[in-house]
Amino acid sequence: MTQYSDYFGPEGLLVRGTVLVVPGRGETRATYARFGRRLASDAYRVRVIDAPDLDSEDLTALAARITTAAEDTTAEDGVVRPLILVGADSGAAAVAALLGQETVTRPDAVILAGLPDRAPAVTATAGTWDEELDVRTSCPAHRGLLTQDAEVRRGSLDDAVPEAVLTAAYDSAAAVPVLLLVGDSDPLADHEALAHTAKSLTRARLSVVHGAHHDVLNDLQHRSVAAEVVTFLETLRNELRPLITVRSSAW
Repeated sequence: MTQYSDYFGPEGLLVRGTVLVVPGRGETRATYARFGRRLASDAYRVRVIDAPDLDSEDLTALAARITTAAEDTTAEDGVVRPLILVGADSGAAAVAALLGQETVTRPDAVILAGLPDRAPAVTATAGTWDEELDVRTSCPAHRGLLTQDAEVRRGSLDDAVPEAVLTAAYDSAAAVPVLLLVGDSDPLADHEALAHTAKSLTRARLSVVHGAHHDVLNDLQHRSVAAEVVTFLETLRNELRPLITVRSSAW
């Protein structure tokens, strides 16, 4: 059985970069099929790896998996750069924590989506599966996907992310550009801590998605979120100089 899910751009177009996605608690590679296809349609090479189990897999082992996954995308001239790591939930925490280590292939940028709070104010799975879905998303398609995927582990959002990983994530001194994505209706997020982390980094952007829940890459606003991600990727390719500046607008 393959270890990865791969998404390729339209035939005949040059690859604009490589995106590696690290899922979060309870998620599978299939969780990010829609996201992967959308980025691939813009000629990015997208690979989704299996979600880490941070209780049994340490960061060194995860770093080795990420490095192997990146190197396995090599074309004739090596990995197509820029190389971007995308982490969601516990995957975001792990990716952020890894930036302070030398054991992982150095990315050109990272995207951290739904970075969990160190002490969330709610218990995600205290009630029914529908209540857990309410914490994750209001998107009917995504709710259906999670429900129908027999490999999605229900109740996983109550699994504690190791404190050391979260501390390393929030205290990261990453020098690479970082895009932080969070839903303003995410009950598992610490918005104040995220704002502090964004301000402490040298090249960070914190984007708040209105009405979005914890699964910010896959919630009802997924088209706008994907557009924000692609805008970040294209700006990264342009040495972080925005390609479009709004000079006048009525909204």
